[in-house]
Amino acid sequence: MILRRISQLILPWLFVTGALLSGCESTDVPRPASEANQRRAPIAASQAQTISPPALPALSRTQLIPGFEVDEAAAVPSPPRNPYGLVRVGLLLPLTGASADIGHALLNAAQMALFDVADGRFVLQPYDTQGTPDGAAAAAAQAAAHGAQVLLGPVYSASAKAVVPQARAAGINMIPFTTDPTVASPGVFVMGFLVHEQVRRIITFSRAQGIERFAVLAPATPYGETVVDALNQILLQTGGLLTRAAYYDPSGSNLDDVVRQFADYDRRHNALLAQRSALASRSDAVSRSALQRLERLDTIGDVSFDAILLPEQGGRLTEVAALLPFYDVDPARVQLLGTLFWHAPGLGKEPSLVGGWYPAPSPQSNATFYNRYQSLHGEAPPAIATHGYDAVALTAVLGRSHLATQSESRPTRVFGSQALASPSGFSGIDGVFRLLPTGLSERGFAVQEITRNGAETIDPAPTTFQEAQF
Repeated sequence: MILRRISQLILPWLFVTGALLSGCESTDVPRPASEANQRRAPIAASQAQTISPPALPALSRTQLIPGFEVDEAAAVPSPPRNPYGLVRVGLLLPLTGASADIGHALLNAAQMALFDVADGRFVLQPYDTQGTPDGAAAAAAQAAAHGAQVLLGPVYSASAKAVVPQARAAGINMIPFTTDPTVASPGVFVMGFLVHEQVRRIITFSRAQGIERFAVLAPATPYGETVVDALNQILLQTGGLLTRAAYYDPSGSNLDDVVRQFADYDRRHNALLAQRSALASRSDAVSRSALQRLERLDTIGDVSFDAILLPEQGGRLTEVAALLPFYDVDPARVQLLGTLFWHAPGLGKEPSLVGGWYPAPSPQSNATFYNRYQSLHGEAPPAIATHGYDAVALTAVLGRSHLATQSESRPTRVFGSQALASPSGFSGIDGVFRLLPTGLSERGFAVQEITRNGAETIDPAPTTFQEAQF
């Protein structure tokens, strides 16, 4: 099937870092706004601002950033009399509150896609969710009342779940940006980087390299448990074995003890001591030579796994990785594997992580997007900003195709499940992806290897789903 390439309609840019948003509602203390954010005027939840591409004529406009404009005349639009003449997309974002910086970054990226891809009949209507489930439900109700034909967002899991009844009542589909797979259902298409997809990519690649026995060392959190569940499912499909799984307290309070037990250190160390004692009781040259070799060792005997999946990030990741060789798990013989949490600078400073593998969007596909965003807004975007671009580009492409073939005598839903869940998928900033009828999504990640100076691609991201062999 022909892949619908969003990237062919825009310009060949595009990239993302691997950090993920939590699937839970944000409870962080509000962060200080950047200078750029302090200059932004909040968009109230009771107002809808309709953003339209430059092709729309005879409208009063307020400049947001060069090339992107707000239609003030349609600030609170009514549903269009001719539903086939315009495509209206509701965008639900936390534009005020603790997560306003994320909301505005998504809005910035959405405006970039609007300018690049949309035509004059595409209308983007942003609404402020205030970063809360109640705010998201109110914003969704407004969007539906204003004629939105699909909802993009919200960002957080709890907010997305609060919006589902509004979308169902209005008979429209939604594409939330959360990574929580429990949000997904028919008509609710999760856009975020799902844990299952990350684990599937890195384990499938590892199996292709001949690795059979896997272990996982994870934090005792919902995320850690999700990773272990995904690993079990994928190993059943690929024929690999899960030989050891262990959880540690996310605070790190018991990390030393857990890693020591995970590495089977005491048994292997005691086996070494027993072997030394047996050799020391002998006086022949062979025994003395063997004893000298054992003096340089801390344990004898192999561990029960060939690779370890470490779904961790930041300082805790480097702490876990450093403890493994301390308890005689040799990274030169046991392959370390990660998730998108590993897609961060500086990991190569920890020697035990050098050579580790992890999945990530193709750096070649989205670097231009990051550079362009930085140039326009004076700051680097968060990883999730790429979802804002791809979601708007996707709906703009579908809207353009729909309006080109639509007739009022035979209307079809522009954003129906059949159109959104195209088996051939789409190609966007983060590479190839497709939405499934179940509401889950599949993505084509690259495999990266950590080096002392960063990371390099050792297996490119697929460009089609036939190539990905899903």
